[in-house]
Amino acid sequence: MYSQGDAGQCRGSIGSGTLPVRVPLSQESHVSQAPPPDILSPAFAADPYRAYRTMRRDAPLIRHEATGSYLVSRYEDIERVFRDKAQEFTTENYDWQLEPVHGRTILQLGGREHSVRRALVAPAFRGAGLQERFLPVIERNARELVDAFRHTGEADLVEDFATRFPVLVIADMLGLDRADHRRFHGWYTSVIAFLGNLAGDPAVAAAGERTRREFAEYMIPVIRRRRESPGDDLLSVLCAAEVDGVTMSDEDVKAFCSLLLAAGGETTDKALASLFANLLAHPAQLAAVREDRSLIERAFAETLRYTPPVHMIMRQTANPVELTGGTVPAGATVTCLIGSAGRDEERYADPDRFDIFRTDLTTANAFSAAADHLAFALGRHFCVGALLARAEVVAGVNQLLDAMPGLRLADGFVPVEQGVFTRGPAALPVRFTPVNG
Repeated sequence: MYSQGDAGQCRGSIGSGTLPVRVPLSQESHVSQAPPPDILSPAFAADPYRAYRTMRRDAPLIRHEATGSYLVSRYEDIERVFRDKAQEFTTENYDWQLEPVHGRTILQLGGREHSVRRALVAPAFRGAGLQERFLPVIERNARELVDAFRHTGEADLVEDFATRFPVLVIADMLGLDRADHRRFHGWYTSVIAFLGNLAGDPAVAAAGERTRREFAEYMIPVIRRRRESPGDDLLSVLCAAEVDGVTMSDEDVKAFCSLLLAAGGETTDKALASLFANLLAHPAQLAAVREDRSLIERAFAETLRYTPPVHMIMRQTANPVELTGGTVPAGATVTCLIGSAGRDEERYADPDRFDIFRTDLTTANAFSAAADHLAFALGRHFCVGALLARAEVVAGVNQLLDAMPGLRLADGFVPVEQGVFTRGPAALPVRFTPVNG
């Protein structure tokens, strides 16, 4: 699950014929004679990886007028932004990226206020809190979804599993009514569309803001009832959590649940679909994972590098900052192109090759703040749900492989990624040997 706060919607709207404009570059910079790729173009949406390669080589820092942000494409620069050891970058951009749809979230906070709020929520997503309380929920939901199609010999892994699984898990974790699954899915789809509304479509923006109102009307009464009569669910834990005398208000809890639903839904959905698309395209690696299930985590980590579910994460500069290719002024939005960082030739050997056995990606650290990929961000805003994502993916992949011997793509089908801000296969029809019982 990628922390949805570490991503967002660019300001501005696309103008007719608008092209990105490069910032002034030093004599040592990589100058492109042609205009750099436009992240709002159909060509970019069709194949961002080709565009990323051009950016890294010729224009590692681009002032993109249509979105009002600076595009950063090289691993070393994005890693610096996330680690932020010199405190050069803030999350103040989330005031306009996230607050309109989630309310004020933990990701907008800094200093002690952020660390205390993080301490309130983090225990539920790691260690015994995750293993004992929520792993059974994860495994049960995976099993129930798989049971619906294991006997048929065919399924669409996106429609029948990936889009449903993380939302049902989150609903059960929070102790919400599973009958409202369609509403949850609709809400998180609307939120993700808002966050990825790079072109500034007013209808998408209005739908996102409407979702905030609808979700609050749904959740606030549930939160109040849970305070009066707590249960053994995550929502009750959040309502009761206290660190140094600080507790979460009803609005704090609601905002975190909204963030969790969007982040845990969209990103885990696309990560699962992409993982299977990658393995199906590499049958020998699929066979290796089927034989040795400890390789599932390797396949997940490599998917996060090769085809991450979230391609863009944003920050705001506190002061003027020098990055490869020029200077970003204070108060500017910096769009970190995660999808590009994972394909950086200076960081990974043969980066356009999917390889779960590569030696330049450390699986042991892939779900911690010491990760050597950037899909979960780094530093103090490293994704709080990374271990939950790992647990969901491991459980889901295990049960799917058990239920689908002879797994293969449907005849003639070629998976196609869709999306710019978030990205993954729109469909993944497969065939397999039916399993009963």
